[in-house]
Amino acid sequence: MSDWQKFGWLTAHQATPNEIRALFAVADRDLNDSDVVGLSADTQLGLAYNAALQVATVALAAEGFRAARDSKHLRTIESLALTIQLDGAAVRKFDAFRRKRNVSDYERAGTASQGEATEMKTFARDLRKMVKAWLDSNHGELV
Repeated sequence: MSDWQKFGWLTAHQATPNEIRALFAVADRDLNDSDVVGLSADTQLGLAYNAALQVATVALAAEGFRAARDSKHLRTIESLALTIQLDGAAVRKFDAFRRKRNVSDYERAGTASQGEATEMKTFARDLRKMVKAWLDSNHGELV
């Protein structure tokens, strides 16, 4: 991650327990909201994506960094391979959801299927569990 910092992709950051709790609270809120009946698949996917992004931000912050400059979401997602050692396939899957969410948020409605929204929700919930367990084991002072 020090190379990423040299490139200007990350900045140093001192996380606090309150910040970590707040990020998890945002993730939990968005995961709960993604289950509201009647929401479009695009909105469900977007909420679940944001939940997963907040959880990824927890891991990055716990390691002493924050994403900087352009491509903040991408860098936060890619950092999971370095923080919690998330496997490459899962990182690529998360990035694919990032691209899908960008299209539905900025270009056109109706691009996410219900299956994709459900898959993103499952991914976000699983990632939350992984990051929480990793945090408990590696950064107990922030829990």
